Amino acid sequence: MKLPKILNRLLIAVSISIIALIGYYGWELYAAYHYTVDSVIPLENKTSYPLTTSSLSVSQHDALLKIEDPDFYHHTGIDLSTPGAGITTITPGLVKKIYFDRFTPGIGKIKQTLIARFVLDPLMPKEMQLRRFINTVYLGPNARGFEQAANYYFNRPFEEISEDQYLALLAMIIAPETFNIEKHPERNQTRVARIKQVISGDYQPKGLFDLYYGRLDDRTQQNLPKLSYFESYYR
Repeated sequence: MKLPKILNRLLIAVSISIIALIGYYGWELYAAYHYTVDSVIPLENKTSYPLTTSSLSVSQHDALLKIEDPDFYHHTGIDLSTPGAGITTITPGLVKKIYFDRFTPGIGKIKQTLIARFVLDPLMPKEMQLRRFINTVYLGPNARGFEQAANYYFNRPFEEISEDQYLALLAMIIAPETFNIEKHPERNQTRVARIKQVISGDYQPKGLFDLYYGRLDDRTQQNLPKLSYFESYYR
């Protein structure tokens, strides 16, 4: 007789928890929607960035998407199927910067994914997303966006950097400290070489989280984002 009562209480507790979670995330989406409509999009329309999407050459544009978000123009904010894409593609990356003062895994990741899928991607056009990304992406403590990074690392405007210099910046996006051009030039160049293989089609990512395109030594693995490196791909 006791077992049914325990199960019944457990069912009630689980039901209440589910309802509470639905209510919480529902409110978060509602708040994010109005914040986006009232503040994010109007401010984005007024912001004057140093670069536009047309500032990228065709090869630069293609390389960026090939490495950071291969299905960017076709998915609806998130992509959990394209090999080499990982979970945090361009849209969720923007969500993390726009909607969070402090980001924590778990509940924060769920919120990030839901906002990307149901708020930011429907409301912010893809070209606007990409423009914001190339102008604000974190590339070390002294560089936000490709223009500032080109000036800081190469002492020249973005339009004057070489393709290899551009790929060196692209190589930093996934972990700016680990693959920093100044601090770890050898790591950066190794990743550039691997990126070139992906772009040329000589290397096909082995799964969703094959973000590094090969084995990394123990020192390189230090301080990488959690759950971003799986050595099992390369055994």
